[in-house]
This record gives sequence, structure tokens and C-alpha cells, in this order.
Amino acid sequence: MNNKLVINFVPGPTPVHKLAGSTKMLIFLLFTAAIIATFDIRVIAALMIVPIIAIISMRPNYKPLIVLLSVMLVTTGVIGSIMLLIVSPDTGFSHVGGSTIIWQASEKLFITRETLWYLLVTMTKRVASFLTVMMFALATTPSEFASGLAFLHMPYKVCTIVSLAYRTIPDIASKFIDIRNSMQMRGVELSKKASVGKRLKATGQLLTPLVMSSFGRVESIANAMDLRGYGRLKTRTWYAEHELTKLDKILRIAAIFFGAAILFYIVYFRIINPYPAEMWCPFIAKEDIIAKSQFEDIFFLKWFNK
Repeated sequence: MNNKLVINFVPGPTPVHKLAGSTKMLIFLLFTAAIIATFDIRVIAALMIVPIIAIISMRPNYKPLIVLLSVMLVTTGVIGSIMLLIVSPDTGFSHVGGSTIIWQASEKLFITRETLWYLLVTMTKRVASFLTVMMFALATTPSEFASGLAFLHMPYKVCTIVSLAYRTIPDIASKFIDIRNSMQMRGVELSKKASVGKRLKATGQLLTPLVMSSFGRVESIANAMDLRGYGRLKTRTWYAEHELTKLDKILRIAAIFFGAAILFYIVYFRIINPYPAEMWCPFIAKEDIIAKSQFEDIFFLKWFNK
């Protein structure tokens, strides 16, 4: 079940697995901040190198990763891109600073080269974010996750809640499969042979016993924690946190320089000396960029200005 859900309960044998939970949390937050801070595809591509190397070094089961990536690209990528092209076909103008129409059906329905570039950049950001999350999830156990949050001075009760929620995901998934199999044995069709509407309706009926069983499990855990006197003290220790290894110390020093580089990038390239457009584009020279508000591209907002 662990491999299917990309969740580990026991630290793996690789150097990445053996890092302290606080180090993993620090690296995860820095990479997330760096990806959020930039729209330069060159920087984003460079940031993807470390997560890719880390994931490969952990030798995971790639099948669930490919499934999760495919679902993410279809739901937020393809569907989101289609909706954006319908609502704001010239959104690339406001982000890139130029507009070159390559296909047009009507005055309000067209595709520009700059909008396609914008969609490519945002898709790359999503993939980079996905790789960063998977790097963290594959390397971190629920207990290490909690100790990492404690390193950020989060209340230990919050850390425990997150850890317990993280731990129950495989159990809930296993219970989901058991309930689904029992419904199929009773003649309820949940395979691809049934229509989408019937499958959605059957899945809705399946969720009711799943939620009720989850509530019962939560109550049992809460009662057990109360009987053991959990929450009486203001602080607690984390058995998953261990003494820093040599690699931990090296990565923490590197994290200091990386954090300083992120801060410098934000201050200098986004505030002091910003690029004329929101993102760099190889099709448009810097001096040819035209500044434009992104809200001007959303045609239905113009109704409020009449």
C-alpha cells in the first residue's frame, strides 16, 4: 500500500531518506518559495534538476507518480488551459508584453503565440511543484513530517494532527477498496463498463460508509490519546528527529545560501530592477515589450466599465 500511495512509514536506505525531518522540511519550503517567486522558465527548469535527481536516487515505484502527474496535468493543465483560452485568449499579452495571433476563429476567440508561451511556463511551474512535493513525500515519514513542522515552531498538537492524518491515508484507501469490492460483489457496476453517471452515483453511495468508518477511527484514536494523558504539557519531544548527519549540516549551509539567493532574486529582479514583463519570452526583445494590465484581457470585465 505504501508504494501505491507514495507514503512511507519507515525511512528508506538512501542518503535522502536518512536526512533529518527538519532538513527535509527546510529544503521543501525553500524550493517551493523559489518556484512561486519566478516566472522565468530558465530558472524553473534549473530548479527541477534537484527534485528529479533526488526522486531517481530514492528508486521509487514510478507507476503511481506517473498516474498522479497525468491527473494533475489533465485537470489543472489541459482543462485550465482551455478555459483560459475561452475566457482570456490574449492573456499572454499582459504577462509577456506582446501579441502574435497564430489562429483566429472570431474577434473574441483566437490563439496567440505569447499565450501559448504563458501556458507552457505555468505548466512547467506545476510540474516543478509536483516534483518538489513528490521529493518531500517520498523521503518523509509521517513522524518526520511532524518533527519538521515542530522545527518551524508549529504547535505540537497541530503537528500530531497532521501526522495522524498522513498516517490514515493508506487505511482509508484500503477501506475504500474493500467497500468498492463488496459493492461489486453485490452487483453494483463500478468498472468502465458502466456509464460515468452511474459510476459517480455509486461512488457517492460508497463514500457514506467510508466517512462513517473514518469518524469511528478518529474517535478511537482520540480516546486512546486521552487515556495516555496526551496534551497535558506545553511541549514534547519527537522521537523521529535524530542528530544531524554530515549531509544534514552540508545541506543546511547550502540552504542558507539558497535562501539568500531567493531573497536577492525577489528584491533585485522583482522590485529594484524588474523585467518589463512578468515573464521572459524568447520571441520578444526587451525593448519591444508593451506593458498591459492582465485584467484588460478578460473581456467580460469590460461590461462593468460601460
